[in-house]
Parts: sequence; C-alpha cells; structure tokens
Amino acid sequence: MTETAKMYGGSLYDLAAEEGLETRILGELDEVQQLLKQNPDYLRLLSTPSIPKKERCGLLDEALRGQVHLYVLNFLKILCEKGTLRELSGCARAYRIRYNQAHGILEATAVSAVPLTEQQRAALHAKLESLTGKTIDLKTKVDAKVLGGIRLDIEGTELDGTVQNRLASLRRDIAAVTL
Repeated sequence: MTETAKMYGGSLYDLAAEEGLETRILGELDEVQQLLKQNPDYLRLLSTPSIPKKERCGLLDEALRGQVHLYVLNFLKILCEKGTLRELSGCARAYRIRYNQAHGILEATAVSAVPLTEQQRAALHAKLESLTGKTIDLKTKVDAKVLGGIRLDIEGTELDGTVQNRLASLRRDIAAVTL
C-alpha cells in the first residue's frame, strides 16, 4: 500500500468517523471497487489523461450520484482529478484497516487442504474470538498444497498447524539431536 493510499484512505475514514458513517462508507467503497473490477474498461476511461478531468468527473457523477454517499462520490472525483484512481484499492484497504482498529476487528484467513465444514468454521471462529478477545473477520481458502491441518494468517502473523510444517519441525528436531 502506498503512502498516497494511506493518506487518502485515512482521511476518508476520519471524515466518515466524524459523521458516524464509517460502516456505510466501508460498504460503498467495497461496492465501487467491485464495480470497477468488473468493468476495467471504465476504470481505464476514468484514468485516461487525454480526457479532461472535468469530463471524467462528470462520468463519475452520472454513474454514481444518488447511488453512493456524497463523500464517496467526491472522494472518487478527487482521486480522478489527481490521476490516482488506480490507488482506490489501496485507499479502501487503508480505510478498512482504520475501521478494523476502531471497531476491535482482526482479519484472519484459514487455509486448509479441503473446505472447512460450517461447524468447523464456526468452532474456529469462536476459538479465535475467545483467544484474542476481538471480533474476528474470518475468511477461508482451500489450497491443495496443504497436506492437512490449518494455516492461519491473523493480520500478518502466520500460525502454521499444517502437517507439512509439523513434519519439517520434526525433521529439524531429529537433525539437531543427531548432530
């Protein structure tokens, strides 16, 4: 994430928090990101320097006025005017980080060889919340390279409970003993 994204995303969060709109703005940022991801040509159009800024901002106005809060629309126009609309995902990430910090939320990703059942997912979610004392935003991924067990990433801290990691640890222990 760039410094620009941190600055712009953090500023938008501060404004939204002052007005009590943090959750709404977060949701709308996610929706706009998804919309631009599904329509990359539109993002290219909005980022084309040969099109005057006023026209590009007018396109945003046409597409989003009444669909998103005025703060989100104006934020997008600022990014468009500055030629940094491609920084939107970083800005949204910076916003989410600030939102999570303010609301006691930790993001966690559980990676396993097979999909977790809903019961396993719920149990893992409850266990993580009880261990951390925070609200956990749990995402799950399947990776066939994981032989068994679960690898957790909790905001950059990796906890590896996979069979592969346990075997590697056992090999290191055996190697240390035989030296």
